[in-house]
Amino acid sequence: MVRAAEKGLQVSKPWGETARYDFAVERDGHFVRVQVKSTMFKDRGGYSCTVRGCRGPYEGDPFDFVAAYLIPEDLWYIIPEEMIRGQGSIAVYPQLKKSKYGRYREAWHLLGAAGVGIQACADKPGTHGTLPNDIVPSTSLPIQIGTLSSGTMN
Repeated sequence: MVRAAEKGLQVSKPWGETARYDFAVERDGHFVRVQVKSTMFKDRGGYSCTVRGCRGPYEGDPFDFVAAYLIPEDLWYIIPEEMIRGQGSIAVYPQLKKSKYGRYREAWHLLGAAGVGIQACADKPGTHGTLPNDIVPSTSLPIQIGTLSSGTMN
């Protein structure tokens, strides 16, 4: 999520742990759902990355993209869901020029990143003081306000 925000994307995380995706990115007024996976497992010159849930390959329409992070390489692959549909794992080869997933290497543009710099918002130092270094949280994220009654939002 941090890397996506660094790329200038508007990132939102679903409340709780019940969503079938890890975060969403706003793109052209719509949300793109992203499932995050990571690996350190080297296999035959590349990396093997699990792209399934605890019950097997994902079914239905759980997300739009997988963001696969190769930890030792500090590389992200932004892969459309249809490329991994029905699979338990994928093999990613960052050293190969024409690998199956090579075109998705650091492909943040697929999520709507335009290569812009980081945008931030802050008040004058000392006016809030509740966060480290006087960082003031942004109020631009959508927030649903209501009361919780019997497990439903009113």
